[in-house]
Amino acid sequence: MLQQSMLNHSSLPPRVSPPMLTDLIAGARRSLEADPILAREYLDRIAALFSKTIDPFEAVLIPALPVVAGVEAAKGGLTPWQIARVREHIDEKLEQTVLVEALASVARLSSGHFCRAFKVSIGETPHAFLIRQRIRRAQTLMLRTTDNLSQIACACGLTDQAHLTRLFRRIVGETPLVWRRSWREG
Repeated sequence: MLQQSMLNHSSLPPRVSPPMLTDLIAGARRSLEADPILAREYLDRIAALFSKTIDPFEAVLIPALPVVAGVEAAKGGLTPWQIARVREHIDEKLEQTVLVEALASVARLSSGHFCRAFKVSIGETPHAFLIRQRIRRAQTLMLRTTDNLSQIACACGLTDQAHLTRLFRRIVGETPLVWRRSWREG
């Protein structure tokens, strides 16, 4: 087990606090047996903290679902080009209402077929993925701006601060205010 004194060591990169590292290690340990993919995400985030080429803020965001380009599509799933175009569309339109019909159109599929194929490929429904992306954007804005939570909610396509707080607590496990205070620099 890591000792607190080890985590206070001066070899930690700037912007990496001992509590941040402790939380990420604890998350990796919790998920090691039950969810090895999530454990790998935590380890990748820890590695990102020490990387000179990756933004350390990226390590504290909720995990993005891995989509590997060039991998053969799962049977009944989306092709890599469809996944890429859908993700681009979501990123471009995140602050707006994003309809499943529009995503299906981008992938050139019917809505029903698109939803089934998306779940096979990504592992969650289009709606759950969209919410995850909105929460990741909210986390980024909370770390990089001084905007209040109401403004951040609107910038992420959510109706208001209460909506952001409800979704954020469900996905991240704590309120946006508590999370922001614990991860924000000085």
